[in-house]
Amino acid sequence: MEKSTVIGLFLGFFALFVGMYFKGANPMAIFTNVAAIIIIFVGTAAAVFIAFPMEELKKVPKLFGILFKSQKLMQKKEIIRLFMDWASVTRREGLLALESKVEEIDDPFLRNGMRMIIDGNDQDFVRDVLVEDIHSTEERHKAGALIFSQAGTYAPTLGVLGAVIGLIAALANLSDMDKLAHSIAAAFVATLLGIFTGYVLWHPFANKLKRLSKNENEIKLMMVEGLLSIQSGVSTIAISQKLAVFLTPTERAEESKREAAADGEKG
Repeated sequence: MEKSTVIGLFLGFFALFVGMYFKGANPMAIFTNVAAIIIIFVGTAAAVFIAFPMEELKKVPKLFGILFKSQKLMQKKEIIRLFMDWASVTRREGLLALESKVEEIDDPFLRNGMRMIIDGNDQDFVRDVLVEDIHSTEERHKAGALIFSQAGTYAPTLGVLGAVIGLIAALANLSDMDKLAHSIAAAFVATLLGIFTGYVLWHPFANKLKRLSKNENEIKLMMVEGLLSIQSGVSTIAISQKLAVFLTPTERAEESKREAAADGEKG
């Protein structure tokens, strides 16, 4: 489970309800205002259905799954060590020696790339195919994130619409001050829900999907560089230096220490 999503949702609702309580507003007013809930949630859903084709909207349940599940990607340090091992095997026994390792690869993108270089495809061809795969994946991810981003744009505006509808109802009660006060308070619940869902749910969801996509694409680009380096027959040191650019300075220092310790043990 993606803990940051769960923690963020908890803190968001905690801030809303506890904040309302300490401000003297009744948190239950949100749940009892059925009209506001319908205007915001059904209205936002309606706007999203109008804005996007059904084929893209069918993926929304899967997108929620991505938001709440931990992203399972190979670690960058693990990738570097894996390619260093493969580079060592390739230099000793040739590229075809890696054929037996293809089926051991869990990542479909890496497995496909390894098959292409073992089959003897041209480097430019391999790069073009893999980079186009990354680009296509990125575009699909952008389309998914855009659904939530647009929902975040629509919801606050629908909150204003809900407030206007509530104020129209309030104006019908000018002769009764108690009803007038109640109607005005109820009118702004829609605005509250619109702003809250827009800026605490939908926009952050979109941002998380973009970040997860960026992480995945970075890992894949790292794999592309590693595969092309293996195909070129570079040394283990060269491939380590090339892939280390994808690490943070702290991670590079840690990896250098690990390699130095490994060399010391061999010596």
